[in-house]
Amino acid sequence: MAGRVVLHGMWASPYSKGVELALKVKGIEYEFVEEDLTNKSEALMRYNPVHKKVPVLVHNGKPIVESLVIIEYIDETWKEGPRLLPQDPYERAKVRFWTGFLQQQLFGPMISLLKTDGEAQEKLKVLEEGIKGSYPGGPPSINGDNMGLLDIVGCPILGAHKVLEEVLGKKFLDQEKYPRVTSWVKALTELPLAKEAMPPHEKLVGLFQFIRSRALESAAA
Repeated sequence: MAGRVVLHGMWASPYSKGVELALKVKGIEYEFVEEDLTNKSEALMRYNPVHKKVPVLVHNGKPIVESLVIIEYIDETWKEGPRLLPQDPYERAKVRFWTGFLQQQLFGPMISLLKTDGEAQEKLKVLEEGIKGSYPGGPPSINGDNMGLLDIVGCPILGAHKVLEEVLGKKFLDQEKYPRVTSWVKALTELPLAKEAMPPHEKLVGLFQFIRSRALESAAA
């Protein structure tokens, strides 16, 4: 489907990066608008008046908000590209469940590690066992080497594990403890599309260090 596509996002946001990956997998040309979340644009406030957050996809002047909603919109609107979700309803439900888990249950504890010890390791254990039960051969790509919804959401969240480890000075994603998750993340981050979309390592390290230092200062005050 033709039409102007504009993505309002932020370079370090895994939610924005997930939408970028979906657009790239589908081969959709788009314009990226970098938002300063400390000084949000009038357009962002107008397009997403409820949450006032990124990402926002604007297709032919119509805004779509919330990353998972946007990715499913992309999959349903541009049918000619690779499918991002399975056709089978049960398989599609499983993918939706685990993508929701990654965003709602794992990403928060990962960020909290920058402030406290958090509960991320417990969530990683749940993900490891969930993958073992739901996908014995590892999380599936929908069409061979193409990234599916679970890959697209998981890559920017878990792909930042080396940055987290560098900032914290300790291991986060342990091959011995989480072999399935680790193998999956390694395969994802080696894909050309993922390498192209992921934020620069040193820049992300700087941001994480800033977040951690601010949190430690607040805790000490």
